[in-house]
Amino acid sequence: MITDPELHKLFKAESDEHLARLDDGLLRLEKMPADPELLDDMFRESHSLKGAARMLGLSRIEAAAHGLESIFNAARKGEAPLTPESIEQMNIALADLRQRAREALATNADCGLEITEPPADAGSLLIAASPIPQSHSPNPRPEAANPQAIKPFRIETVRVETRKLDDLLTQVGELAVIQGQAQHRLKLIEELMNLWAVLERRRNQTKAGLSAKHASVETADGCFGSLLKQARDAFFDDNARLESTVQRLDDQVSSMRLLPLSSLFGLFPRMVRDLAREQGKEVELLLEGGDITVDKRILEEMKDPLMHLLRNAIDHGIEPPDERARMGKPRAATLRLRAVREDIYVLLEVRDDGRGLDSAAIRLEAGKRGMLDDGVLASMTSRQIQQLIFTSGFSTSRYLTELSGRGVGLDVVRVNVERLKGGIRLESLSGQGLAVQMRLPLSLATTRLLLASVDGRLYGLPVESIHTSRRVRPEEIFQLDGRRAILLDGEPVIVAGLAELLEIPEGAHRAAAATGSKQQACVVLQLDHGRLGLLADELPGEEEVVPKPLGAPLKRVRNVSALAVLGDGTICPLLNPADLTRSAHKALRITELGLRTADAVPQSAPDMPQSKPAVLLAEDSALIRAMEKRILEDAHYEVVTAVDGLDALNLLGSRPFAAVVTDIVMPNMDGLTLTARIRAEPRHRNLPVILVTSLASDEDKRRGLDAGANAYIPKPTFDQRVLLDTLKRLI
Repeated sequence: MITDPELHKLFKAESDEHLARLDDGLLRLEKMPADPELLDDMFRESHSLKGAARMLGLSRIEAAAHGLESIFNAARKGEAPLTPESIEQMNIALADLRQRAREALATNADCGLEITEPPADAGSLLIAASPIPQSHSPNPRPEAANPQAIKPFRIETVRVETRKLDDLLTQVGELAVIQGQAQHRLKLIEELMNLWAVLERRRNQTKAGLSAKHASVETADGCFGSLLKQARDAFFDDNARLESTVQRLDDQVSSMRLLPLSSLFGLFPRMVRDLAREQGKEVELLLEGGDITVDKRILEEMKDPLMHLLRNAIDHGIEPPDERARMGKPRAATLRLRAVREDIYVLLEVRDDGRGLDSAAIRLEAGKRGMLDDGVLASMTSRQIQQLIFTSGFSTSRYLTELSGRGVGLDVVRVNVERLKGGIRLESLSGQGLAVQMRLPLSLATTRLLLASVDGRLYGLPVESIHTSRRVRPEEIFQLDGRRAILLDGEPVIVAGLAELLEIPEGAHRAAAATGSKQQACVVLQLDHGRLGLLADELPGEEEVVPKPLGAPLKRVRNVSALAVLGDGTICPLLNPADLTRSAHKALRITELGLRTADAVPQSAPDMPQSKPAVLLAEDSALIRAMEKRILEDAHYEVVTAVDGLDALNLLGSRPFAAVVTDIVMPNMDGLTLTARIRAEPRHRNLPVILVTSLASDEDKRRGLDAGANAYIPKPTFDQRVLLDTLKRLI
């Protein structure tokens, strides 16, 4: 028995790791049974598991691990080469060993499986069970037994480098120093309060006619002012240090929550292998990008969506080998699970080379279910039709199987991705396969919100879903096929009142707005299937918050994803952009919220007022950034600032800009890399980029122009008229 709680926890983490590596190694040995390096790795894993069990007195688990160790040792020495039959027997033994280890940890008792050592010339695994349950099959599927009994995938242990702990301890020490200094500041405040009491008494005496005290009052006033200035300066310095320390502490703690995707990807090879064998299909699973680190919660929340997508690919998408051969495809299908880093996001993709989506069948099924009118379905594009597969309960399967046909899998995918503030899109060609792409943030510790006010209440919208925001006059809103719309960049965008979507009873603010005498704020959401404008009273600003999930019984509230406490203590609901879009879809009965065609603009659409051209200014020096911002604003440009190239690249995707003005030497991403990244985007190919930098040599200028810049202005000879004339000419 494991009586020590700490040892119990350590053995759980270590045994899980060894068993996972053994599982992965056996799958690889099926293809490369004589790989010497792989056999060495498997020998070491089983040996380490045996040693851990021995230290804790788990004799039967020790014996089981020793049996596997002996098999691998004989194989790596060439004494007993592995065969498909012996590998299959080891798969069964490993499944039982995992179950015994799980039971031992759950009960602090050791229920074992004994594996006897084979003779030196034997190539098969001899198993002496105590006894092996009769329900075992060649392809055990423990997850198929009782779905209700399956525990959620949770990562309970995270390994942390000692260097990170040292850095964390340093920051905690900094906070302790600042806390001690704060005690001294409190004493200073107490002195100020005492001095203030003295001043009050003397002022009262002066008012009573005791003018002889005037001199001492003036002296006390001067002393009070000096102390007040000291307190102000001290608090300013302490606040700056506290802000810097807390930021570093936050960054380090957040980095500890980042784990490699390989810890999640490793769960799927055996599942894919077993499912493919059950269905008589040949499938090769390729894993890419497992070294990318993401927030621990993303690993936990994305386990079920990825499992559903892989199962759907095997059950629905991939054809049987004979059918693939008749179609001229390889008998073995390729199923790819890929991760790609995109700045502060990660793109997860599940791609197969199977049948692809049948848009006609999806359209027919949607019509049968009455999901949309026939006219609406007929007008939808193929991509819009394909998005319907994410609707709850939707399935084109004619029969139910253990894996699919109930219409719940893809709905789980959509809900989980949206809960993680991500987006999902499809790419499919009939007969060529399907790719499901999910774009997720790397970290979920904090969220930046744009605050919107409706009837005096504040609501938060995640900034990553916002295309732009602006003020809208009543006369700018026009009717487009019975729907309210505005013009944005010369194109109509459907708008809806945030209050109506949230079903907020009409108050005084909205009553005043209904008279037509008040401008409204409009936030334009940018989602995978178009744009939607949300009308609100005001947009007070942005704020960084820590989202708090809704607790029971509010696990799922339409249009609301979480709650957050703002800096002033106000509780603010975090709105779900995807839910808001669906609410608008339902209320307005439209299928495309972001109309893109110019011929959809009515002849009576109002002329748009000329707005200030927006310039994105990237400069790491706060002083130079402020100076250039003032120059541009005085020339009637709207200026959005970024502290480096990476910040500018993120801002560039949030709204349209007329030009980019950037320095070259900056942290995180320099101006040359930023320019090259801008030119790599087809939509930004013609966006003017001006380099304003202290690098003034001919070689530097050549590198800047080679990167794709339109103009190069050296700071040593900087003249604001040159910058403004260049901007005017390029824009």
